[in-house]
Amino acid sequence: MKIYVAHVFVDDQNKAEAFYTDVLGFVKKNDIPVGGGARWLTVVSPENPDGAELLLEPSGHPAVPPYKEALVKDGIPATSFEVKDVHEETARLREKGVVFTQEPMNAGPVTMAVFDDTCGNLIQIIHHNS
Repeated sequence: MKIYVAHVFVDDQNKAEAFYTDVLGFVKKNDIPVGGGARWLTVVSPENPDGAELLLEPSGHPAVPPYKEALVKDGIPATSFEVKDVHEETARLREKGVVFTQEPMNAGPVTMAVFDDTCGNLIQIIHHNS
């Protein structure tokens, strides 16, 4: 068994597509209309285009907004991405205007930071300390 799709709920798929591709650097994998203006919109890492996909899923279900708000209020990331170096990635993303809610922090086996994806989520980046 392996993960092939994970998701984050996004307030606006067009805005999310721009952020996750233009700012973060992911590559669009699927963009399929599914009705009601929603799309099956997934992105992948350019380093692993056949790997796990991230679904940018609309936040339309009534349970989603309170769920997302509670996570953000408590500082809990919606998901986590691995990077080569959190300090370098934080600097790269900050130059693109990304707002961090947690600066890079050594947490023993990992170094982590958290940013706002502008789509209603906090996203964590980590690298493993060797």
